[in-house]
Amino acid sequence: MSFAHAGKILQIDLGARKHSIRPVTDSESRAYFLGSGLAAKIYLDWIKRNGVADPLDPHNPLIILNGLLSGTFAPTGCRSSWCGRSPLTGIWNEANLGGHWGAELRFAGWDGIILTGKCAKPTYLWINGDQIEFRDAAHVWGKDQFETHDILIAETDKNARCASIGQAGENLVKIAGVASGGKPHTRMAARGGMGALMGSKNLKAIVVRGTQKPAYFDAKGFHGYVKESNKFIMDHPPSESLHLVGTAGGHPTTDKFGDNAIMNWRGGNWTEGAIKTSGQEIAKTIFAKHTFCHACPIGCGKAVEVKEGKYAGVYGEGPEYETLCGFGSNLQCDDLNAIAAMNDLCNRYTLDVISTSGVIAFAMECYEKGLITKDDTGGIDLKWGDADAIMAMIHKIAKRENIGDVLAEGVRSAAQTIGKGSEMFALHVKGMEMPYHDPRGFVSMAANYATAVRGACHLEAISYWRGVGIEWPGWQEGEKDEWIASKRFDSGVAAEVAVDFQNFMSVYNPLGLCKFITKGSYTPAQTAELVNKAMGWTLTQPELLEMGARLFNLKREINVRLGVTAKDDALPHRLEHEPRPTGTAAGILPDMKRIMADYYRLRKWDANGVPTADALMPSEG
Repeated sequence: MSFAHAGKILQIDLGARKHSIRPVTDSESRAYFLGSGLAAKIYLDWIKRNGVADPLDPHNPLIILNGLLSGTFAPTGCRSSWCGRSPLTGIWNEANLGGHWGAELRFAGWDGIILTGKCAKPTYLWINGDQIEFRDAAHVWGKDQFETHDILIAETDKNARCASIGQAGENLVKIAGVASGGKPHTRMAARGGMGALMGSKNLKAIVVRGTQKPAYFDAKGFHGYVKESNKFIMDHPPSESLHLVGTAGGHPTTDKFGDNAIMNWRGGNWTEGAIKTSGQEIAKTIFAKHTFCHACPIGCGKAVEVKEGKYAGVYGEGPEYETLCGFGSNLQCDDLNAIAAMNDLCNRYTLDVISTSGVIAFAMECYEKGLITKDDTGGIDLKWGDADAIMAMIHKIAKRENIGDVLAEGVRSAAQTIGKGSEMFALHVKGMEMPYHDPRGFVSMAANYATAVRGACHLEAISYWRGVGIEWPGWQEGEKDEWIASKRFDSGVAAEVAVDFQNFMSVYNPLGLCKFITKGSYTPAQTAELVNKAMGWTLTQPELLEMGARLFNLKREINVRLGVTAKDDALPHRLEHEPRPTGTAAGILPDMKRIMADYYRLRKWDANGVPTADALMPSEG
């Protein structure tokens, strides 16, 4: 009997319109959990058998796996990992989807779906328990994901959950994601272009419905521990803040710490603008309601409604921190209503807001420097802070029009196309646009960004939380004031902190849990005990962290096979060589030579960045 998870994965050949069942063995769930952990094992086995395929080759798999605890009542036990070779970066990618879709897939009796091949025409999948249907999607092809959601829910089951792509995914825009939830609660597997991968298979959506409930080794003990865990998480101020104002509430704080991006990462402070584009300001003006993912005690989502002015009528999931920083401080737009409209537009098209705002910032600097002109932009005067220009660029990227066709390939490719020195201010790592936490403000993030398995990803470590004073009893605690004041700038401890956080965070996607519960000081020991109550295991904190390390290295092994070497473990030029001019992080630069030497030693990687045998999973060494 499988506890918590279903014990089986749905394998679908889209070209042949056939499906089969892949069991999940007990040894696999213990060695990899599920989610992106088992997905990495499956993908590595696939490339060993078949060789490396282009990301948009029909044979290349899209592996969608729930975490071990997805669909349970574990705090935030809702998440699914959308995995494979990224169309944007060409390396391993795992885009994580919250909301309710993953839980519904578990209720349907599945731990995940492995998709290969390509549909002969636009298609959507209707998964109703063990009944699998391939349905025509011609009537929703070309529609945005909100329209698609409403139409497909109406023609399947009112209680079903839909994950779909918008026009950006259909147009193979390499910064397109996959969205779920409709309005007002929209969640997206955003990063790395998995929407393009799905679009390349002529697959518009996957709609699921189920009625099964998970079983547990110790149901009473599990439910009791969940109740205790929820209270623990919500008793910590960061969780309370997330509930009240969401991640958007962090914009003034990141400005204070020198952690936000300003004018394509050139600025030092944007204090007044950060306040105007914050969760606190949303709460005063356009807030409509709190939204919750399945089994979440926090409710960080904030639906918004703009009732007046130019953007009146915008309603839906509100902008989070990355959106407010990306379209706000990074593009110099301080119009909150406009940013809400930009967020809504990206959700419609299923565009990743981080990459979209990042490529527009790059284009604005190119325009400022005269490297591109109105002839390239289709007549748009691409000036900093111009909301109309930003909105127009979102449309052009999604539709691949004018310069939007270049930007749709991502900032690395765009810089290679434009040239003329633009590579020096193209902000990415391994082709992934930078998220909006500055490694000059928290240098442990420099180690993380340079080595994170999917390229520039803040979520693979989130070690900046240590720098703002958050502590975890029995794991990361003490020296709070010193961390806030100065230790966050210390290149001598950066690698160790990054490795520690990467190891912990590496188990969260495989478990199907949201990393935000760790902001409430939820520890590795508590996470291990949560698994034990559900599964009947005896996992300890050290074993959990060792699991995280081995999963991280397993994904690195995949990247090595996809061509990643030590030379790719680097920051963008601007973040390594150009300090912030003002603010609390002014003048700080990470010592990358020292940081990377320490990191490779701690990770047990050789000089070429290849994990040694004792760093890998036992079956992969």
